[in-house]
Parts: sequence; C-alpha cells; structure tokens
Amino acid sequence: MSAVNDDRAPTLFDPEAPLAVRMRPRTLEELAGQQHVVGEGTMLRALIDRDELRSAILWGPPGTGKTTIAHIVAARTSAPVEKLSAVSSGVADVRKVIEKARMQGRTVLFIDEIHRFNRSQQDALLGAVEDGVIVLIGATTENPFFEVNSPLVSRSLLFRLEPLTSDDIRSILRRAMAEPERGLKDVEADDEAIKWVATTCGGDARVALNALEAGAEKSLARGDGRIVLDDAKAAMEKRVVRYDKKGDRHYDVISAFIKSMRGSDPDAALWYLAEMLEAGEDARFIARRMIILASEDIGLADPQALVVAVAAAHALEHVGLPEAQLNLAQGVIYLSLAPKSNAVTRAIGAARAHVREVAAEVPAHLRDASYPGARRLGHGKGYKYPHDYPGGEVEQEYRPAETGGRRYYEPGD
Repeated sequence: MSAVNDDRAPTLFDPEAPLAVRMRPRTLEELAGQQHVVGEGTMLRALIDRDELRSAILWGPPGTGKTTIAHIVAARTSAPVEKLSAVSSGVADVRKVIEKARMQGRTVLFIDEIHRFNRSQQDALLGAVEDGVIVLIGATTENPFFEVNSPLVSRSLLFRLEPLTSDDIRSILRRAMAEPERGLKDVEADDEAIKWVATTCGGDARVALNALEAGAEKSLARGDGRIVLDDAKAAMEKRVVRYDKKGDRHYDVISAFIKSMRGSDPDAALWYLAEMLEAGEDARFIARRMIILASEDIGLADPQALVVAVAAAHALEHVGLPEAQLNLAQGVIYLSLAPKSNAVTRAIGAARAHVREVAAEVPAHLRDASYPGARRLGHGKGYKYPHDYPGGEVEQEYRPAETGGRRYYEPGD
C-alpha cells in the first residue's frame, strides 16, 4: 500500500468563501449519503483506502458529492494530482498533463464536467488512460453512455451518485449550524425552516447550503439571528426541479409518466406531469405520448381514450399553457383510470412480423378493377359486394392465401 499524501489534506477554508465551499466534506466519514458508492466494503472505498485507484467516472445530479469525492481522493493518494475543467480546457491542456505524467509517473487527473469535452478531446486521453499513466477521475451530470466516448467508458469504473435524501440534507444543514469555524456563526434555525430547505432543494446539497446562508443573512439583517420558515421560503423562491430536457432525467421521467398511466395510478401520473410542466418540458411532447398510450395500452378496451387524448392535444394547440395544463391533466386522469388492453399493440406487431416472413399476393377478386383491361386480367372477378347481402355482411376470403388464415387480433376480456 502506498503512503497517503497527508500534506495535501484539506485545511480550513477561506472564511469569506460561500458556505457550500466551506462545508465541503474533508473525509469520507463526513460525506453525507452515497454509501452505496463510498461506504465501508464498497469497491471505490477499498481502492481509495489502498491508494490503488483506477480510472473512474462519477455520474450524478448536481450537488451530490462528485467533486467532493474527487477532492478526498486528491488528499488521500500518493500520486501527483492534476485538475482540468472541461469548460475552459482544450486538447493542448490534456496533452500537457499527459506529457508531465509520463515524466513524473502515474498521475491522477480530475476532469470536472467531462461531458463537455468533445470527441477529439476525450480521444486524447485514451492512450494514457489505457497504459495507466493517467488515472482519470471524470465527473458528469450527464449519462456517460450518451455523452462520453465508449472506449473511455469501457476503460473506467462507473459510479452513479443518487440525489441526497431529505435526511442527508438535514444532517448537512445541522452540521453547518454546529461548526462555527466553518459554518454559520451567531445563527439558529427553526426545525420547520430546515425541513423546508431539505425537502425543496431537489437533493442538491449546494442549493440547500446556499439557501441556508441566504436565510441566515436575512435573519441577521433583521437582528434576531433566527432562520424561520418564511426566511427559508424566501431563500428557496422556486423549488429546484432536477430536470434536463435533453438529458437522462428527461427520459426517466417520461418513462415513469407512461408507466404510471399504464399502471392505472392517476396520482403518480399527475406528479410526473407536474414535474415536466414545472421544468418547462415541451407540452406537445407530453401530449404525443398520451396519444400513443391511448392505443398502445388501452385500445379497444375503451375506444374513447384515443378521443380524449387527441382532444387534449388539440386543446393544447388552441389554448396554450398555462391554461392547457387542465386539459392535459384531465386526459392523464382519464387514461390512468381507463381499462387497459394491449390487444391493438399485439395485433399490429403480429401482422407486421408475419408480413416480414411471408411474400403474398392480393387475392384476384379484391384487386383494383377500375381501370380499362383490369377485368380481362381477372381483377374483381367473384367479388361479393357486402351491401348486396342481408345486414351488409357476407363471408368471403379477404386475406392472401399465403397467410394461412393466421389471426393477429386477439381481444382480451
């Protein structure tokens, strides 16, 4: 085991720095949450403790500890540490770090927001990562399977960080109140205020600490130094909605929205509808998914479902938001409570699969007989016009003989 580089252990932060910076955990023991990633017995914890770190990508929402873990690694490893920001660094900066690493030996390179590196910048890392000269620690809020080069992902361990729970956030806020050398001085906070911040910050410790600091400033300006619920609400003017219309959360939320309606849970479906609307999701995208679900998961179990979904989409075009949220909500509730059947989905799937398997001709009596000479080709010969028969119905073969009479539509109960 290599010796820990203790001289890089974090020292007290600048007292003028923001509270979120001053309260950044200095050890894994101080880190709130993420026990599935750095708790006792986990792979990453063992690698850090033995100073045998391998290249890794830390993926998760903002304020969940990605940069903090990287700082702790930097303090614990005996290897030289370099840091680059993908926002301000280019290929030349990457190559300089690699050249330096080849001279001084195995080097830990932390790249914040690695998803912002373009393909050529990421490719510049491949050789050095593969031969172990560079131990890459990349942090990203985006799904690395979409935003990071596949060869780089395959050469790295992947650790997904989850949003912090409200209990995690409360412990962080309480620590900031209990450690005056790093945290807040001469300030107290009501339980209601702490709870409000913890439940409305979206699992983002940075947002929570910024709100606590803003509430403290307001209370000190008032002269009593006590953060009350109104201070917390003012600091968190608008709840943080963890949502990115082009990112991973976008796909996860729309998936949960559809599955909630399919599962006949209107309250869950309304939650996800509200989250998407609050985050500014394209409402037409939501309406399109509702129309698809009306046939995919309800179909002929309630044919009116398609009418309702289409009507909600039309209302959106005519009325617009915010008023059309009522039309969308009405549609969501109807679709959620409607009886479910995927018979239509199965029917068209079976028919298309059979079409790909079998080459077939349209029966002669069903072919177009409207053009000159068609009759001489036998088109239409033997066709029975249904309206000439009682009830407007007559038995005759409509499908190609090659289909073998296979059934595609199998109605449910």
